[in-house]
Amino acid sequence: MWETESESRGRERVSSLEIERHDGMKNDAFVRRDQSWYVSSDIPSDLLVKVGGISFHLHKYPLLSRSGRMNRIIYESSRDSDLTVIDLDDLPGGSDAFELAAKFCYGIAVDLTASNISGLRCAAEYLEMTEDLEEGNLIFKTEAFLSYVVLSSWRDSIVVLKSCEGLSPWAENLQIVRRCSESIAWKACANPRGIRWAYTGRPSPKWNSDSKESSPSRAQPVPPDWWFEDVSILRIDHFVRVVTAIKVKGMRYELIGAAITQYASKWLPGLQDGSSQLADDGWSQGAGLHMIIAGTGNKDDLTGTQIREQRMVIESLISIIPPQRDCVSCSFLLRLLRIANMLKVAPALVTELEKRVGMQLEQATLPDLLIPSFNRGDTAYDVDLVQRLVEHFLVQEQTEPSSPSRGETPHDSMRISSGPNAKARVARLIDSYLTEVSRDRNLSLTKFQVLAEALPESARSCDDGLYRAVDSYLKAHPTLTEHERKRLCRVMDCQKLSIDACMHAAQNERLPLRVVVQVLFSEQVKISNALANSTLKQPGEPAHSFQQLNFPNPTRRQLLEGTPQSFQEGWITAKKDINTLKFELESMKAKYLELQNDMDALQNKFEKMTAGNSGPTKPGKPQMGSAWSSGWWKLGKITKINNSDVQDMSGAHGPVAGPSEQGRKGPRRWRNSIS
Repeated sequence: MWETESESRGRERVSSLEIERHDGMKNDAFVRRDQSWYVSSDIPSDLLVKVGGISFHLHKYPLLSRSGRMNRIIYESSRDSDLTVIDLDDLPGGSDAFELAAKFCYGIAVDLTASNISGLRCAAEYLEMTEDLEEGNLIFKTEAFLSYVVLSSWRDSIVVLKSCEGLSPWAENLQIVRRCSESIAWKACANPRGIRWAYTGRPSPKWNSDSKESSPSRAQPVPPDWWFEDVSILRIDHFVRVVTAIKVKGMRYELIGAAITQYASKWLPGLQDGSSQLADDGWSQGAGLHMIIAGTGNKDDLTGTQIREQRMVIESLISIIPPQRDCVSCSFLLRLLRIANMLKVAPALVTELEKRVGMQLEQATLPDLLIPSFNRGDTAYDVDLVQRLVEHFLVQEQTEPSSPSRGETPHDSMRISSGPNAKARVARLIDSYLTEVSRDRNLSLTKFQVLAEALPESARSCDDGLYRAVDSYLKAHPTLTEHERKRLCRVMDCQKLSIDACMHAAQNERLPLRVVVQVLFSEQVKISNALANSTLKQPGEPAHSFQQLNFPNPTRRQLLEGTPQSFQEGWITAKKDINTLKFELESMKAKYLELQNDMDALQNKFEKMTAGNSGPTKPGKPQMGSAWSSGWWKLGKITKINNSDVQDMSGAHGPVAGPSEQGRKGPRRWRNSIS
């Protein structure tokens, strides 16, 4: 039972007013035959009223005395005819409301309830049953019932508001919707400890003052979400009115968000299927797109009316979501965004919803992020949408510390702030998303690269997830050129790969050779640095990096044993090459010294020859030692270790020097020895 004892007493007071009539007519009964109502009276009927396919055979006088509209219509009709026929197809409330109004005019007792009061109130307004015609007319009686009974009852306010769905715009103009919404909002915002009325899930409380065990203080506590189920039965426009009134009253935004989530789950069937089930059961990388589409439902299965209704529900829910972060979960926002894209919701509202998702993108999961592409695109998943979500997230990260969101206190902003780990969580999420969507053969390299590079480099401390996505893309696109594969691999940093990822990359034939070399080189540098650090440390100097973890100082042998076998083999090969180069260098040094000794001996012989032929020469005749001097001069230039000078001397002839000049220069001293 929803109705309380106090509400029953109020209902009896108001209902008793309707039974008292002073028109002097006999309270005849109404009888229905097929689609017609008749009055059990000896006086023949002279008025036929048709309402919604139902005929009412009545008398003119009872209606003339109570209804101003009927009075005017009857006098404007033909007076010569014995039977007057009136059509009232536009009467609010239909035939049921007119039946009650007609019974009221005949003095028959009418039982007012929460189910019929709104229709009867609108019908009384339509028929102009005011106090000017008779005191205590139907408008006065229905208004008294609404004010004293309905608005004081939680259950009746919900029922009346639900019954107003087919009474627009009369219910709006008569303020029935507004008054019921205000009443529901006041009761929803009341302290749960002070609730004394019944609601869904709780029977009507009956207190006994003599029993301590049945006192309110010992009753089962009322949960803060007690009003969710009752409010969720309302139509979307009335639900919006109630939530708006609740916001004005100062309800906590977490409860408002929870109420919106429950309402959406009830009125949008595709919201809870598919993605949420995947999230609960665990997402496997082999899950296909058909699981996602099956969860959202097929738009072709919906009629035009259903599409319009669901679109209106989504647009209304987006408009009333509180502006504070975490009032609703990111998973709910993404599922709402999925259906909004499928039903072609207004672009402005979709953009607003995308911004809301970007505010808390670090809370998202991979199944919710795999949104199909409903715009007839080439790709199976909407990669552009995820790109926009990441952009909104980065904008929010930049603006969040300086300016909290609208309606959010600085304390809430610091509490809800995603912190330094938010980018890392989003990076892991994007890496998993790229791994999943990379299997789509229609995904272009540009889209993959733009999404992979959307986050800053500082967001990823390890690029293993990005490497997994790159490898998956290479596996699904075997026709990429060498240039495209190099371009793809630029999105990851080889120095951020773990040892396991490096071992896999070193044996991955799909990667370009240059990338494999970079991976090997980076690992060798790491090993060399580790070996150098362990060697340079003094025996008594503590190794902070290992002592902080309570590990013993590793020796060179332990480091080598912990290194993968492939990298050990590469290091051994490099050491062999270095030793070979050293041996060749020593051989070249020895040969150079022998050549230098031979050259010194030749230089001495040449000086002796020039000293013996130092006499004067005739003009115009070439000197005897010019060719020898030119050759020895060239030979002397070879000893200079300067590549640029040697290249300049390769095609030039030295000047012709006389024996006298050679004698003046004296013996040449060689200093360019490599030793």
